Amino acid sequence: METKWLEDFVSLAETRSFSRSAQLRHVTQPAFSRRIQALEAWAGTDLVDRSSYPTRLTPAGETLYSQSLEMLQALQSTRAMLRGHSAAGQDVIEFAVPHTLAFTFFPAWVSSLREKFGPIKSRLIALNVHDAVMRLVEGGCDLLIAYHHPSQPFQLDADRYEMVTLGQEIMSPYCKADSNGEPMFKLPGRAGQPLPYLGYAPGAYLGRVTELILKQSGTAIHLDRVYETDMAEGLKVMALEGHGVAFLPHSAVKKELRSRRLVSAAPPEMKGLEMMMDVRAYREKPLGKEAPKGTAQALWAYLAGSSTVK
Repeated sequence: METKWLEDFVSLAETRSFSRSAQLRHVTQPAFSRRIQALEAWAGTDLVDRSSYPTRLTPAGETLYSQSLEMLQALQSTRAMLRGHSAAGQDVIEFAVPHTLAFTFFPAWVSSLREKFGPIKSRLIALNVHDAVMRLVEGGCDLLIAYHHPSQPFQLDADRYEMVTLGQEIMSPYCKADSNGEPMFKLPGRAGQPLPYLGYAPGAYLGRVTELILKQSGTAIHLDRVYETDMAEGLKVMALEGHGVAFLPHSAVKKELRSRRLVSAAPPEMKGLEMMMDVRAYREKPLGKEAPKGTAQALWAYLAGSSTVK
């Protein structure tokens, strides 16, 4: 039996909805259903009455629900004590950060923190967006830092998590400059001659944002996908070599824009080929006797005082 099965079950007991709980737990509904079934197999009895809507628990399910709350609280308290031992004398703040932000936003942000908040000891865990969110959900970090756009929200339970906005980021199309300082590839391209396109791999968060930019463009954009990867840094390197157009966060290309190694691929008259995103920090709300690390709590209080907490 896995701890996450109990967390899934508690979520289902509280939402009474497989689909809603699957969203909150960041898994597909079929995968979520399989985990509940695995828990029922372990328990040796049905825990959910699937003949009713909204979903109801069986008497055995009601018993496991109350026991699960106690077990999970005990595990959280134990984890807090163990982490307290491992961090004794260090008080290291653990950040889960998607790869792109780890390369671009995070280093400058920490420098700013040291000037305004004071020195901190940090551990950066760089992951893809899904795994970074799961790191927070499973209690493996103090703070998650991630992009946010209303079209691609994280399904984090507001009763369990809180967030602050740290800044904003603009996604725009860029390419290498030619010998005259002009873009090698000028959008929108032509139907018979699409521009080489450096895209994000399927499922990448910034890829979904880019798809929305292209969908909402008032002009038909003609692109031919010639390369893809999960990370913006990988796309930037390919763009610098002149392989095509890439949509990148501004913070990832600031130096290259100043040196004119990269330029905008969108002419000034083309509107709507950029999108503003928030950069947000998330944490699990302290519950019961499980207090966050002293420095992590002080940092959150500082961030909350200079932003909007939700």
